[in-house]
Amino acid sequence: MNNLNPQEIERYQRHLSLPQFGLEAQLKLKNSKVLVVGAGGLGCPVLQYLAAAGVGKLGVMDFDVVDVSNLQRQILFTESDVGKPKADVAAERLRAMNSLIEVQPIPERLSASNALEWFEQYDLIVDGSDNFTTRYLVNDACVLANKPLVYGAIYTFQGQVSVFNFKGGPTYRCLFPDPPDPKDAPNCSEIGVMGVLPGLIGTLQASEAIKVLTGVGEPLSGTLLLLDVLSMKQQTIRFSRDPEAAAIKELVEMDYSCEMDEPEPEEIDVAVFRSLLETEAELQILDVRESWERALSKIVSLHVPLGKLLDGRDAVEDVSLDKAKRTVVYCKSGVRSMKALRHLQQVHGFEKIQSLKGGIAEWNRR
Repeated sequence: MNNLNPQEIERYQRHLSLPQFGLEAQLKLKNSKVLVVGAGGLGCPVLQYLAAAGVGKLGVMDFDVVDVSNLQRQILFTESDVGKPKADVAAERLRAMNSLIEVQPIPERLSASNALEWFEQYDLIVDGSDNFTTRYLVNDACVLANKPLVYGAIYTFQGQVSVFNFKGGPTYRCLFPDPPDPKDAPNCSEIGVMGVLPGLIGTLQASEAIKVLTGVGEPLSGTLLLLDVLSMKQQTIRFSRDPEAAAIKELVEMDYSCEMDEPEPEEIDVAVFRSLLETEAELQILDVRESWERALSKIVSLHVPLGKLLDGRDAVEDVSLDKAKRTVVYCKSGVRSMKALRHLQQVHGFEKIQSLKGGIAEWNRR
């Protein structure tokens, strides 16, 4: 496709008017195919801006369904979409935005068995995932398929963007050879994220994708851009290709979980906990979630947010926690409660203490 039709000329005229962009760059976008892995907080703005820019084919890979909690930041979705597959809903919205492009929904989980098959069908991959297993898998598949990768990640009020595997440049593993310890890597649903942050980072990812596809500008290859939305300060970190880290021989899915890898005795199942409520008169229950979370649902308990518990204040004394009593700590899903358990064991000498497995989410489910 070496020409734009009248509809395309009218639609993309602001691109065509740019001396540094023009017809040549727009035709490159029209003939490009981009796969976005993850249609969440990052994927939504990436998909919207690439669709608006005129990328010829967009792949939307996401196996999840829309949840109410997604609506705070995943701006492709509405309340009526709750419970529907993200890939299908996103594809429908993108087609409505731009009927001149092709959109392929892929309601599958990325895995070692399907990654190369999908990646080979596209020119560029954008990583909008939110977990380390997928990030390393995306990187390794891009290396094996020789596809450039646009990366983005968010954490509370901070985000980062880079471009990997671009014209022999560094890969994700050159910058991050190994993932962090799982206990130090809670997911976004557990720690929270400012709603506009993925919009900013995702838009930057879309910008990098357009630069890579068109050859306009200088992509962030070998550069990690860091953004803090609280201060609006930016900084860049330069890094180089590590031939050893970049050498991928086969695609293997990393065995990595954000759940705490702890012995069973430190966790208590919901059913066992329920029976304790009926039989243990002196049972002490501690909720380490934030106050706003307790407004959604709670178990009758003492309450100290994890941050307050860990920051050295006299939180234990303030709520009259007794280390001699059998204690059960809970949070949303069991991650924060395990951190609280360790703190209470190591700093305050609690011995008869357990974390509610699956947290209040599992309690409510069962």
